Amino acid sequence: MTAKTILVLGGTGKTGRRVAAQLTERGHTARVASRSAPTRFDWNDDTTWPAALGGAEAVYIVPDDAGPLTQFESFVGLATREGVRRLVLLSAREWIQLGHPAATAREDIVRRSGVAWTLLRPVWFAQNFSEEPFLADEVREGAVRYGTGDGRHPFIDAEDIAAVAVAALTEDGHDGRVYPLSGPRALSIPEALDMIAATTGRTISRVSVPLDEYERHLTDRYYPAGAARAVTGLHELVRQHADDHLSDGVRQALGREPRDFADYVATTAAAGGWG
Repeated sequence: MTAKTILVLGGTGKTGRRVAAQLTERGHTARVASRSAPTRFDWNDDTTWPAALGGAEAVYIVPDDAGPLTQFESFVGLATREGVRRLVLLSAREWIQLGHPAATAREDIVRRSGVAWTLLRPVWFAQNFSEEPFLADEVREGAVRYGTGDGRHPFIDAEDIAAVAVAALTEDGHDGRVYPLSGPRALSIPEALDMIAATTGRTISRVSVPLDEYERHLTDRYYPAGAARAVTGLHELVRQHADDHLSDGVRQALGREPRDFADYVATTAAAGGWG
């Protein structure tokens, strides 16, 4: 194996830090970049881009969902001019399913980049239950509100997303591939909470609320209006039983089944994730 220097955008986030850790375990140089990392990268400050890209052979791209497409296109163009040979884009299965125009356009920009590319389309992360305030805080408090009704969703472990990303960044055979990524089974939020409660010994009540009430709850406590609306839209998709299907991208990319939600819960509880 030839060691590579790989730029990891969003390198302190849920997937980025896992991508960086797995790259390092394999002997590669993971250049962790974010607004708070030693390698500073800011989507809104293009003067930070050249230093982050310099000498990198591949880039793991976590896009700025709120940023203009011209900004994203400029970054991809600069990356190719700086000699980057592989791009791996974190997209989302739901965005494409809902016809999200910006997500579709970002994928098209990467496809047209002129270098090797791979698109990752994961579903909701299992780690949202332990690392995203709108779920994690309420799990810790023992009362979770949700707007998904009895709909089910095949939550994906972020470690699996990272493993697929690392394979695409460092190995042949992933060029031009689109990997939709899900866990091995679909669960309702109450079923997921039952697993967490049983493993941790916690009592976790759950309150199913109408979508408009859930959006107000998110806006009041967690997110600005636009972000709250986006999360509510995903809850609506699950509520309509339109997002319970499985995807086999983990098996396609890695030749194995994805980790089960129960494995995520056991690992997280053992590490004190809900302590």
